[in-house]
Amino acid sequence: MELKATSLGKHLAQHPYNRVRLLSAGVEVSGEKHEYLIPFNQLLEIKCKRGLIWGELEFTLPDDKVVRLHGTEWQETQRFYHYLTQAWQRWSEEMSEISAQELASLAATLQQQEQQDRWLKQSELAEWQQQIAETLSALPLPVSRLESFDNCRAVYQQCREWLCHGERARTKRNDAWTQRMLEDHTDFFATIESAPLNLSQARAVVNGEESLLVLAGAGSGKTSVLVARAGWLLQQQQAQPQQILLLAFGQQAAQEMNERIQSRLPANAPEARTFHALALHIIREGSNKSPLISHLETDSEARRKLLIEAWQQQCAEKKAHANGWRQWLTEELEWTVPEGDFWQDRALTQRLASRLERWVSLMRMHGGAQAAMIADAPEAIRERFAKRVKLMAPLLKAWKNALKEEGAVDFSGLIHQAVNLLEKGRFISPWKHILVDEFQDISPQRALLLAALRKQNRQTSLFAVGDDWQAIYRFSGAEMTLTTAFHHYFGSGDRCVLDTTWRFNDRIGDIANRFVQENPHQLAKPLNSLTKGTKKAISLLPDDRLEDLLNKLSGYVLPEERVLLLARYHHLQPALLHKAKTRWPKLKLEFMTIHASKGQQADYVILLGLQEGNDGFPAPPRESVIEEGLLPQPEDFPDAEERRLAYVALTRAKQQVWLLYNRQQPSVFVENFKRLGVPLLRKP
Repeated sequence: MELKATSLGKHLAQHPYNRVRLLSAGVEVSGEKHEYLIPFNQLLEIKCKRGLIWGELEFTLPDDKVVRLHGTEWQETQRFYHYLTQAWQRWSEEMSEISAQELASLAATLQQQEQQDRWLKQSELAEWQQQIAETLSALPLPVSRLESFDNCRAVYQQCREWLCHGERARTKRNDAWTQRMLEDHTDFFATIESAPLNLSQARAVVNGEESLLVLAGAGSGKTSVLVARAGWLLQQQQAQPQQILLLAFGQQAAQEMNERIQSRLPANAPEARTFHALALHIIREGSNKSPLISHLETDSEARRKLLIEAWQQQCAEKKAHANGWRQWLTEELEWTVPEGDFWQDRALTQRLASRLERWVSLMRMHGGAQAAMIADAPEAIRERFAKRVKLMAPLLKAWKNALKEEGAVDFSGLIHQAVNLLEKGRFISPWKHILVDEFQDISPQRALLLAALRKQNRQTSLFAVGDDWQAIYRFSGAEMTLTTAFHHYFGSGDRCVLDTTWRFNDRIGDIANRFVQENPHQLAKPLNSLTKGTKKAISLLPDDRLEDLLNKLSGYVLPEERVLLLARYHHLQPALLHKAKTRWPKLKLEFMTIHASKGQQADYVILLGLQEGNDGFPAPPRESVIEEGLLPQPEDFPDAEERRLAYVALTRAKQQVWLLYNRQQPSVFVENFKRLGVPLLRKP
């Protein structure tokens, strides 16, 4: 059956289409030069309109496309429209039955998955949504018509809700499931640690995302959460002990975590290990070799001796290299270098030794050839960086030769070898759950190791606990953006915040939190204190009042209470502490650098050295082009890492903090603290 425009209508309409023909499951619209086939499965609506003289048919297609036929005799148009509509509706009813069956099957599958008593992951929601989209695209009816059919409407709306508002539904479902878990397992959360877990800790423990970042502010109980997480996985039979990998950055941290695990979890609980111990395990299992760790990694004196001797030999044998080093030390580092054979100067070699250690360590951490290091350096410094790398090459060669002679590997070599074995498939990861402590300290090299492990098993979850406010190890290769942009690097997932600290009072917390968050690159998060503090819980005091302060503290500090003196550098330890044991015998005084105090706590903290200058705090930039080229790029904010270091110092204190500043050359931080409302005292 077909409908044609009249001769006059065709002439006056001047339209490309003047004929429509009904097919078995569609229509064909055509003209002298054009032809358009419209299958029923793409036809959304048919309209029949009457003009002044002729009729008009209008066919609506997806993407708001409309095809029109003009100039047809009105009665013929009505008749054709009647037959076409009947044919289209018959076809639609038949197709709606098929669509309803497919949608019902999909809805039943979704309902079955939805009713499972567990956390619904983002990745699972994405799979559901993809499954829904694929099912809808395979239906014979256009999706926009499904709600027009009684047999499709309800199941389509159910599927559409997950497709369009899935994240909202997932969150609601997970919140309800979490609440039920906390209620059903009250005893577990009350007894897994010495003190019951609070709500934010418990919610982090049960969160089932594949990539979860737990932001744990100072004193918020991160170790408790890690231990409880391992216990929860075992109790819920989500993993066997050998399927849980607990990682810490240092041997002492791993040992402390193991002590907690042994006291709180069953006898067969997993053990925490360092990244280097993990790499050693992977190498042993994947290559049947047992690498020896070089004594250079633990013997600082031998390490410095090796590098200085290689440096002295290089300068003595090659005049061009000696000139290159002289230029580097004088122009870039602004050191005073003796005339003549400067490489024999004892004071200079002692000063340079620690620099050489760090530079070789960074080059080993990179692991690539010289050309790769140079190519990876920022373009603005690449030329200068290339010159310095070439000067360092003989030292790096000496280091590698020493390792070869010893038949040993260094720590960086361990990680590189482990990643290589994983990528070649010579070690298959048995771990379903990886739990990492102090995640803010992670370096790109260690991140590669985690990525390689997860690539072995894409269902492996990563439970990372850390605090970007306490990221203070960039100088050793740590990259804060691996935490602040966690999901960019480790896949979609969730973020939890441990929002309560047991350590310091709300006055210390308020100042410390506002101070560190003045840097917009830090992640915003709440950190509430359980105790109240007076305005003088944190105060500024001239540094010439230290002895007066210690005299006053000796009058009321209890023998068991700890007083911690912190400074930016070891050599800033006050001389008067040498007489502390006799002058204040009952005062429990300790001195350490701020970096060393990480993880410590004390009743009272005295922060020393708030002054400008070479030994000042914040410390002036001391990076050479080697650090600029090999370390992660710092964020664009003044004294960003030094600000985090000050935050670490403040948050060691339970009761009170004194910030000792230089009257003549006060640190820029002094003005910051005054602006935040820290009182300036003339005397303790």
